Amino acid sequence: MTGHTGCVVVGGGPAGMVAGLLLARAGVEVTVLEKHPDFLRDFRGDTVHPSTLTLLDELGLGEKFDAVPHSEVTVAGFPAADGGMMKLADMTRLNVPHPYIAMVPQWDFLNLLAHSAGKEKTFTLRMETEMTGLIHEGSRVAGIRYKTVKGSEGELRADLVIAADGRWSLARREAGLAPKEYDCPFDVWWFRLSRHDDEGDGMLTLRMRSRRFAVPLPRPGYFQIAYLAPKGADLRREGIEAFRANVTEVCPEFADRVGELESMDDVKFLDVRLNLLREWHIDGLLCIGDAAHAMSPVGGVGINLAVQDAVAAATLLAEPLRRGRPTLADLATIRSRRRLPTMLVQGLQRILHRAVMRPVMAGKRNGPPPAMTKLFARFPWLSYLPTRLLGLGLRPEHAPAFARRPMERVES
Repeated sequence: MTGHTGCVVVGGGPAGMVAGLLLARAGVEVTVLEKHPDFLRDFRGDTVHPSTLTLLDELGLGEKFDAVPHSEVTVAGFPAADGGMMKLADMTRLNVPHPYIAMVPQWDFLNLLAHSAGKEKTFTLRMETEMTGLIHEGSRVAGIRYKTVKGSEGELRADLVIAADGRWSLARREAGLAPKEYDCPFDVWWFRLSRHDDEGDGMLTLRMRSRRFAVPLPRPGYFQIAYLAPKGADLRREGIEAFRANVTEVCPEFADRVGELESMDDVKFLDVRLNLLREWHIDGLLCIGDAAHAMSPVGGVGINLAVQDAVAAATLLAEPLRRGRPTLADLATIRSRRRLPTMLVQGLQRILHRAVMRPVMAGKRNGPPPAMTKLFARFPWLSYLPTRLLGLGLRPEHAPAFARRPMERVES
């Protein structure tokens, strides 16, 4: 079976769904492919930062998002030796409508975007449909090959393919694009534990003790916890008892509930990558989000950078797509616009990897460098830079005029 669309987006994550929604609102015929039957996959990026919250308001979706159960984090930092907290980021310092990070299940976020996009006549979402390869016409990408969960296969030709299929992007690999990899000293083991009503409100504290590192993210009714272990460590082999002991060591307040982890099947592994494509496109194909730059989980900025890539792509490519095929020069504008904001955030992540994560897991200390702590204590305004980079980015993207809508009200 062969079909045609103006733009095919590979991947129904945040970048893919935002790109699809905005392009459809521009009147571009767009098809989003998602290989899973739904968005219900746990331990994906669940932090929605102020830049994305502002974007949702501009799209008319802010009130509906706010109605989804979520928790709000305003401050993130490290425990200080005096028992206080070294604030790495304080979102209340930002002059924005929503000065906090919303912790919300990613599937709720994606369902909201999918429902809104589904109202557009030119939008199609094809679930349980997986890209299997690119269609080449000479040096140009002319579409994709796909298969469905039922086994049928076909081709979908397009004026543009947007690769939003994550850090292990098949579309990127098929295009012959390879990212530059940066050193990342840890992997993440995700799990959840119950949360009491009076725990974790508004504050995210990175826990460090005895070569162990954990980040409890407060979610409605539970903690989603990132346990950082040295790169390549096989915690499954050590077993659940050892894992419970490690968690209790770094987070003793969870000693009364680590038994909720019945086996290592309750712990999900994330192979952390930090990388960046030199070129984000070839003729007929553009990479955005994790397909262009996998981010460290430090700061939880992956979703928000991916969303900003998508907004930039839709803003700059809507008119070329309405005319026909975007040129190489059109595609190059996306990288030119988004590369520096990405590099600055990755630079901050690499500094924190080197100055904090690696020494802690090597047993050299249980916190940030003393010089850093003293500097931030003496000059509190220094925290504005990481606050700005994590909360908004260097160049926050806003919804183009063609995508803005009046605020949709929540049905009572």
